[in-house]
Amino acid sequence: MIHELKLRIDPITASNEQDIIRFIAQEKSWDIHTISAIRILRRSIDARQRNIFINLTVNVYLGEEPEEKDIPPIDYPDVSKRPVLIVVGAGPAGLFAALTLIRQNIRPLVIERGKDVSTRQADIARLERDAQLNPESNYCFGEGGAGAFSDGKLFTRSHKRGDVNDILYTLCCHGASKSILYDAHPHIGTDRLPRIIQNIRQTIINAGGMVYFGTRMEALLTKGNNVIGIRTANGQTFFGPVILATGHSARDVYKDLNKSKIEIQPKGIAMGVRIEHPATLIDTIQYHNPKGRGAYLPAAEYSFTRQVDERGVYSFCMCPGGFVIPASTSCKQIVVNGMSPANRGSKWSNAGVVVEIRPEDLTNSSLNSFLPVDISPNDPLAIMQLQEALENLSYKQSDSGLKAPAQRMTDFLNANLSNSLPSTSYRPGLITSPLHLWLPNFIVRRLATALKSVGAAHRGYVTSEATMIAIETRTSAPIRILRDSNTLSHIRLQGLFPCGEGAGYAGGIVSAAIDGQRCAKAAADYITAIH
Repeated sequence: MIHELKLRIDPITASNEQDIIRFIAQEKSWDIHTISAIRILRRSIDARQRNIFINLTVNVYLGEEPEEKDIPPIDYPDVSKRPVLIVVGAGPAGLFAALTLIRQNIRPLVIERGKDVSTRQADIARLERDAQLNPESNYCFGEGGAGAFSDGKLFTRSHKRGDVNDILYTLCCHGASKSILYDAHPHIGTDRLPRIIQNIRQTIINAGGMVYFGTRMEALLTKGNNVIGIRTANGQTFFGPVILATGHSARDVYKDLNKSKIEIQPKGIAMGVRIEHPATLIDTIQYHNPKGRGAYLPAAEYSFTRQVDERGVYSFCMCPGGFVIPASTSCKQIVVNGMSPANRGSKWSNAGVVVEIRPEDLTNSSLNSFLPVDISPNDPLAIMQLQEALENLSYKQSDSGLKAPAQRMTDFLNANLSNSLPSTSYRPGLITSPLHLWLPNFIVRRLATALKSVGAAHRGYVTSEATMIAIETRTSAPIRILRDSNTLSHIRLQGLFPCGEGAGYAGGIVSAAIDGQRCAKAAADYITAIH
């Protein structure tokens, strides 16, 4: 017999399966020897009050064993002789598009400008150690996309767009922990993601698909209003319909699309800073305990949203027990992001804190003054140009290499230059800088108001031990490639399927993967129709 129960228990009890079983037996007055097993279906932390509880939904097996202890593999057919479809980009959208194409009996050719994830790791090590940036192999470009070294957060609100459980199940089949199937805020960890990405690549190849690294798309090949393939920078041509899943930092692609009169439009994004606290401080605040999280709770997360002068200010990509990383894709730019290992064990916690910027805001003098003189606020690439301008300005604040400009939070709020900075996880190093003077006032004023509000609600959050590190700009794509809402193909070019975060239709690993699946199914229908 199987019973589904909802439990509310203390963290110590929740940390051990046998203790959970004993708790259930006591609560239900069952003989403990009749409980043969439990399976966790859902787990979350309730830290709203001083006493912390773990909420569990479990299946309890009485007198019988669970039928399946291991996750059965997904069957991927041999597609080596099937019709071909080109997938440009090997991030979450591209990889899940390729897997879905195989299940739709279509052969994917995955074209990736960067390197395989193992070689990419070596390039990232050189980036952090020696400030040597490879423009084609970094935290944004390469196998796995920007999500490969971001923390592997899998929380999403995109449930209406597709089957989130199928995404999580597929990740488990390729090596992710089964805990992502039931944690309320699942994550994989940047140290474990590369192996999973390699396994996905091997699945694609084993099924007859192909993956090409160091192969940058230079142009779409068209015939009339039909996309028939791509040409790469090394002169290769590939023929077939195209899923375009290039990620949010492929600025050369955006420029080429705009130059070719392919319909795109500017899209609102958010920009600001990454704020780094001591992890023990965030634990103390979130768990309402001066001793922090103790031995049975994970590094604490936080999130907040405020409205300031009709624009959102919010935390983004919070990385408990994590690291701040250099996310530049071009020389003479400073961009920061965050990541966490699976154990979330560093002594720092960080989060992006960013201000919403809409296309119409570019007429604001505080923002407009940063645009190149030949760029109109109405230009489809105007927000991208603002991103670049602020990243270039951030670089100019640094004295060398990839040192990031930074300021203590209290100094930022009091409009003072920081004489010193706290220790940091950002390996290239920090340089003290008056962020309040050179960031656009549009951003500065809203950041300051929001941070004061958060500090009033969460005592200790505003502190001189918190460091604001500039600049966080890559929160999402600055454009949207227009597509038909029913067929998911481009509004004018048949056979082109703009996809994922880079096309303006997703925001994170799971939502990008879902959009990859949707585009793959639509592309499979298109191929079936033309064959």
